[in-house]
Amino acid sequence: MERIGKKVTVLEVGNRKGNLAPHSLSRRLRGLRVIKRAGNIRLSSVLSGIVLLLCAAGASAKAEDLQAGGTVQPQGLKHAGIHDLKELDPALDGTGVKFGVICRAFTYFADEPQSDYRPAIEHSCFTNARFTFYDSAAMPAAASPHSTAICSILFGEDPTAFHPKLGQFYYEGAVPQATVNIYEFEHFLFNNVSRHSPPDEDIIAAGMGSPFEDWGTRGIEALAEQYGTIVVAGIGNGDDASHPVLYPGAGGNVIGVGVVDSVNSDDPATNLAHFALAYPEHSSIGPTATGRSKPDIVAPGNCLAAELNAADGYEATGDWSSFSTPVVAGAVGLLVQKAKQDPALSSAVSAKGGNCLIKAILLNSAIKLPYWHKGRLQTDDDHIAPLDYIQGAGMLNAVGAYEHLVAGNMKPGEVLATGWDMNVLSESENPGYIYRLTLAEPTDRFLTATIAWNRHFKRDFPFEPLPEKDGNLRIELWAVDLGDRNNDYLIDYSDSPVDNVEHIHAAADPNYTDYEIFVSFSDVDQQQPKANQLYALAWTVNEKQDTDNILWYDLNADGIVNELDIVEALNNLSNSDKLQNGYLLGDINPDGSIDAKDLGELLNQTKNNRRADWRVQQEDTSG
Repeated sequence: MERIGKKVTVLEVGNRKGNLAPHSLSRRLRGLRVIKRAGNIRLSSVLSGIVLLLCAAGASAKAEDLQAGGTVQPQGLKHAGIHDLKELDPALDGTGVKFGVICRAFTYFADEPQSDYRPAIEHSCFTNARFTFYDSAAMPAAASPHSTAICSILFGEDPTAFHPKLGQFYYEGAVPQATVNIYEFEHFLFNNVSRHSPPDEDIIAAGMGSPFEDWGTRGIEALAEQYGTIVVAGIGNGDDASHPVLYPGAGGNVIGVGVVDSVNSDDPATNLAHFALAYPEHSSIGPTATGRSKPDIVAPGNCLAAELNAADGYEATGDWSSFSTPVVAGAVGLLVQKAKQDPALSSAVSAKGGNCLIKAILLNSAIKLPYWHKGRLQTDDDHIAPLDYIQGAGMLNAVGAYEHLVAGNMKPGEVLATGWDMNVLSESENPGYIYRLTLAEPTDRFLTATIAWNRHFKRDFPFEPLPEKDGNLRIELWAVDLGDRNNDYLIDYSDSPVDNVEHIHAAADPNYTDYEIFVSFSDVDQQQPKANQLYALAWTVNEKQDTDNILWYDLNADGIVNELDIVEALNNLSNSDKLQNGYLLGDINPDGSIDAKDLGELLNQTKNNRRADWRVQQEDTSG
């Protein structure tokens, strides 16, 4: 169907009925349909009962493979926990969630962007997708490989997908049942942002950006602030692409996403399934020009995605933040779906601060990868920089974020080990709140707590900041002795003068079972009047970071610790003073330098022939 008016074109692709849901056999048995492609012919058959009746031997083999736990692509979604989340809650598929995907045009006619920002809607993975395009171009519609890949990671679905080097697989994006408005970037700025129009979407995803803050990026932040819209944006592709942290991802009201690289293997299946760390070469690092900690979170970027020029083709995207962004946005979509469907969780997606709550949950549940450290790598914790300048809060953990969400809203006072709250600090009435939790077994446990709040902007062009309305908050973690409060002591705190997120990740004290999280106004600029400030808080208790992860030692991520990693450590040492924010990957004993202790650790791992599981499996298979 097409509707043209007010320069709006609506194009619906396929229909919503009979969509396939691949992640568990029980879901695949609920009246699903399988499509077999033979030239231009499509045959559909209804699956009923327990027996799967398929049309061809190849399709039968595919069904058996899926029942046996066969490959579902993109595997980057699996690494980020999205596949596990769908197994945990099979109803999650994006139903009832609306996305806005912002893409760039490559062709202009009379200074007007044309339609080559669109995904290739003819691709088989978009058979049941529904896309809406808001433009009226002078030229015939074209398609963008960038947009095609992003949309397939989010919305694609193809039960009989095939790749010459990977064989058959089930292709499913993160939220195949979501509805989608796709905008060209400039069109979105001038027709939506400049007018401060209420977004029609729950989530805005942008796999691109600019090195500079301007009225458009401030306007996007203003939309997030006023309407609670969740904005997810890539932060840039690092030193190799000469990218600083890009806006809008660099903005305080936006979730800025960095990229976790694939491991270094010659096997494409291995590269698509196994991932290493975020590296400054490929993922832009903070701080921003204003000193803000970015990224907020990192995720796998090398995903198998729809190919532009082949209706049934798929290709790897490579390690780019454009493609880690839809991984994070997809996880957000599943959280939004859950919150919308459960009345008890509806405040998590409120127009008043819902974007802050989802951000706090994502960051608080993130997995700390090797070398995570607040601010720059150094000998002690950084209380001013709330996040790591390359990992943010860590790698996306979709299951952990879901567990935070469903733990529910808990108000100040006694709380459970995992939960969240949305509240307002008021200098005159409520200048601080305490959340008290008890650990039955504090040994080897870590407490993580995150607060997020919005920066304020004018609501009309050019959306100037309103610093006088901004609150500046602080979070503290205390060990408390309820029998003798004189024994209470401050374990950790986060109090940035510029960020609107604060994050604590600290070890519990084995001698204490009771802890308090204290949220208050910042100690910075005490002379300034304190505006009332809405905030979102998330907290949890988790296990100690894995200190034996091979990625502490496998610095080139090739699956084996050998002399090449020692060379890598020495190169990192020699180059550390040349980089603006040099990261000492190889500082295994974190003392701020790569020294004899670190090289000794690498040498021991080399002597022990340390290999990653994926490399051992690869070597066993090859001979």
